Amino acid sequence: MNFPANLKYSKEHEWVRVEGNNAYIGISDFAQKELGDIVYVEIETIGETIKKDAIFGTVEAVKTVSDLFMPVSGKVIEKNPALNDKPEAVNTDPYGTGWMIKIEITNTSELSELMDIEAYKKHIGA
Repeated sequence: MNFPANLKYSKEHEWVRVEGNNAYIGISDFAQKELGDIVYVEIETIGETIKKDAIFGTVEAVKTVSDLFMPVSGKVIEKNPALNDKPEAVNTDPYGTGWMIKIEITNTSELSELMDIEAYKKHIGA
């Protein structure tokens, strides 16, 4: 499994890549493998400010639907438009073309609550 060291990870398997006051969020390689083939990503929270641990969307795989949880509080400013036509990008490139949302972080102190790569590997037993 692939785990970029420059990301932060939540216990619900979302990753965060911070760029200034903004962050990109997606699900980890571990999570996409657990879900299986992803067929649809639903995010209808553009423009909303979502608190940490609240649901910002859902991901639908062939066998299940799973909620997506905000790893840090923020305003959803963009959804990855590529996922409308290619939701399988979450499976093939979860940290690149498979990112889900871009947010404006509203509480940067919450970043310290996320796991680094070593803590996340321990969390999933890798």
